[in-house]
Amino acid sequence: VESAKAALASADAVCIDVDSTVINEEGIDVLADHCGAGSAVAELTASAMGGSMLFQDALQARLDLIRPSKGDIASCLKAHPFELSPGIEGLVKALHFKNVDVYLVSGGFRLMIEPVAEILDIPKDRIYANTILFDEKGDYSGFDAKEFTSADRGKPRAVTYLKEKFGYKTVVMVGDGATDMQAKGEGAADAFIGFGGVAVRDAVEKGADWFVSDFDEMTAIVKGVSS
Repeated sequence: VESAKAALASADAVCIDVDSTVINEEGIDVLADHCGAGSAVAELTASAMGGSMLFQDALQARLDLIRPSKGDIASCLKAHPFELSPGIEGLVKALHFKNVDVYLVSGGFRLMIEPVAEILDIPKDRIYANTILFDEKGDYSGFDAKEFTSADRGKPRAVTYLKEKFGYKTVVMVGDGATDMQAKGEGAADAFIGFGGVAVRDAVEKGADWFVSDFDEMTAIVKGVSS
């Protein structure tokens, strides 16, 4: 725990998951509900987050069930704007105040994450997420398999890329799922902070360097008002 707090206090970059972390639900499940494929997709999401199914297989299977058009995504966001998890705005502001670069690293969809990033004042080029592909009519035609987070172990690859590209010394990964925990490893994140404020996953609670259920605990460390 202390090593994770020290890493957060000295981090020059923090990578944060989006679904069930920055926002209080799973964006792909919300989109599936909107498109009438809710229950089948929710089962696949649970399998992917629990680590019992390779992420790329779960992503492909879920998108094949939903097949969202550009219009479907726009109408979903209009009907169901995402709610931020309590305390996330304060954490991101505190990090930005210290000139720490904040990235959103997600297995979710860029089109659905961009409005969240805008609220948090995170530039679009600091979003690493999945890109849904559309044909000329705006209908679903697949997803970009070149995105880091389209495949299993994508988050450690994204973090390693950021460290190599920008020369960050200390990078912390924050998230609720097994795919987030993978980012802690050789050459990737220096610490993994598990977040259980929306969903508590046993493997993450056990495997995290530090497990929090309230972002205010992290903000206190960033501001240096707690030990």
